[in-house]
Amino acid sequence: MKKILFAGLLLLTIFGCGKEKGKVTIFLAGDSTVANKPYREGNPEKGWGQVLPLYFKKGVVVDNHAVNGRSTKSFIDEGKWDSLISMVKSGDYVFIEFGHNDAKISDSTRYAAADGAYSDNLRRFVADVRAKEATPVLLSPIMRRRFDDKRAFYDTHGGYPDAVRSVAEELDVVLIDLHKSTQTMLVSFGEEASKKLFLHIDTNEYAHLDKPLVDDTHLSAYGAFKVADMLAAAIKRELPELAAYLKE
Repeated sequence: MKKILFAGLLLLTIFGCGKEKGKVTIFLAGDSTVANKPYREGNPEKGWGQVLPLYFKKGVVVDNHAVNGRSTKSFIDEGKWDSLISMVKSGDYVFIEFGHNDAKISDSTRYAAADGAYSDNLRRFVADVRAKEATPVLLSPIMRRRFDDKRAFYDTHGGYPDAVRSVAEELDVVLIDLHKSTQTMLVSFGEEASKKLFLHIDTNEYAHLDKPLVDDTHLSAYGAFKVADMLAAAIKRELPELAAYLKE
């Protein structure tokens, strides 16, 4: 089963995620929770943007520009935003999800204060997309899996989700509140079952591992599909023109 999934996702990368002339394109800007991961044997990690193309019929292309470890600041400073926006055409969509790395105050190359540079960078993204007569969509960052010693869930994202919500309201932008929906999912799953959404991998599952993998930020394939399910549901509610391209 794993080999079949691996082969299918490999074909998806080759044929399903590029820019095709005449197609409506969904561009993705974000960090490692969104990004494509290498399709190599024994790589359990997936970004939700990696599986999103599977949800659409012909007529929509998902062009994933998300990169591991990036914040709004580093995505701009490294020229990745300019590269993305240069490809956007009228009628396209740009989905934007950052926040995990903007909060890293000890890293001057990535840190962007929630109510300062982070919010300003989101405003720039929205303005640039609208200048291309395309549709910006702001997404709050997905939750990390965190439970305290009493098995109660808690959030680690500080003011960043509220900053996304505020900018979306201020600029009248479609908001997909993944922070809220992934919290609901994590609480529903509970402390133990929620492990399968992230990278809790034992050595007997992947031969190359010399010790168990425990990572509560990055998504497993199962977790990536669950987040993409939420995105599809939000698209049906918020973006009816794009929802027409979703598979049944």
